[in-house]
Amino acid sequence: MIPFELSTNLGHTWFFDLDGTILKHNGLWEDGYDTILPGVKELWATIPADDMIIIATARREMWREEIIKCLKENQLRYDYLLLGLRHGERIIVNDEKPGGLQTAIGWNVKRDEGFQ
Repeated sequence: MIPFELSTNLGHTWFFDLDGTILKHNGLWEDGYDTILPGVKELWATIPADDMIIIATARREMWREEIIKCLKENQLRYDYLLLGLRHGERIIVNDEKPGGLQTAIGWNVKRDEGFQ
């Protein structure tokens, strides 16, 4: 399911966008209803328990409780929930280890298709 190989001797921090990646993209979120995408729960089950999960979204702070409720109902653990980010590209910058290990990995998925 994960299209790249993870280091087995290191911990990981996962950054997930919320809408279109974990939940069906819901426009302006006016109906208050979120739908989890296919394969999300299965993907979460493969993430090691010691790994950190950060969920990011452009949704405004007023939606925090609704998002938390949805994540709990779907048993999706996370460590941090970042709201109010800009729409658009998310850029991860990290250092390359002396032995050459690349410590930033990008994974783009098609909107609303989930993880099949």
